[in-house]
Amino acid sequence: MIRTLACALGAALLWSGAAFAADRPILRGDVVAKRDILTLADLVEGAPAALAETALFRSPVLGQTGTIQTRRIVEAAQELGMSGLETGGRLQITVTRAARQVGGGEIEAALRRALGDKLGFDPAATGIVFDGAPPQLTLAPDTRGEVVAGDLLLDRRSRRLSATVWIGPSPTERRASLRVSGTVVDLVDVAVLTRSLERGESVRPSDISVEKRPRDAVSPDAILDGTSLAGRVARRALGAGGFVRSGDLARPELVQKGEIVTAVYEAPGMILSMRVRASEGGALGDVITIVNPGSKKAVPATVVAPGKVSVRPGFTERVVAAGALPSQN
Repeated sequence: MIRTLACALGAALLWSGAAFAADRPILRGDVVAKRDILTLADLVEGAPAALAETALFRSPVLGQTGTIQTRRIVEAAQELGMSGLETGGRLQITVTRAARQVGGGEIEAALRRALGDKLGFDPAATGIVFDGAPPQLTLAPDTRGEVVAGDLLLDRRSRRLSATVWIGPSPTERRASLRVSGTVVDLVDVAVLTRSLERGESVRPSDISVEKRPRDAVSPDAILDGTSLAGRVARRALGAGGFVRSGDLARPELVQKGEIVTAVYEAPGMILSMRVRASEGGALGDVITIVNPGSKKAVPATVVAPGKVSVRPGFTERVVAAGALPSQN
């Protein structure tokens, strides 16, 4: 009986202690601030409703992070008449100001639109090379609107550009703005590798993309249209992100130099074929020289398939003289 009463008393004390702890205000962990100020409710869980919206500290600037010492929060709460704040042993908390970033891509697009609307440039063929790192606009998370470029200053000879980019409901109500500078460049489409290729590796359709690059940065031998590159092979190791030059890729060889291949001559009513040696390698459609290993006679032929060449009609007599045998259809 005594043991039962002791257990019941212990359980009651534990429950009452837990309930007391649950009622005590507790310091929050690291905080993400959405406003310019930090209120008591932002920092303390279980703050009294009458005090919850009381401003205590300023938030960091948009996108930045700062710290607040725990003792300062405790002191601020005590000045409001709230005691017993549970800190969990923390010495400070971290506060990050919520923000969203508008990157260089959106800013460049706004500049291209403005150059087209106000100065007659073709936005699709115009790019901006910014001075230094690509600019960024830092905004409050709830800021909405299109990025707009204005106050353009362009030196047409040097093509140097400066402008103001901003977001807001109107030019007189800008939520965020930034002055940017750079150089206006002409863009061209160029074939670019999306992955690295080893020497002799075949190109897949997904390995090639067409991107716009500054014309001055594209070499004269760069391939502008990548639609016909699939199936070709790399003549050397090629890195991802680089544009493809005319000498970087080759059509795959269907006939190797020194390979024994089938030479075929077709004419109405007959087919002549024989085994010959290729004196040189060739891709589909290439004209190579073939040699009869026995007679050593050489004949030009066109590569038509792996290990197979076609002899042109003008060389029929030479093929027969070289030892070709008739074959049935």
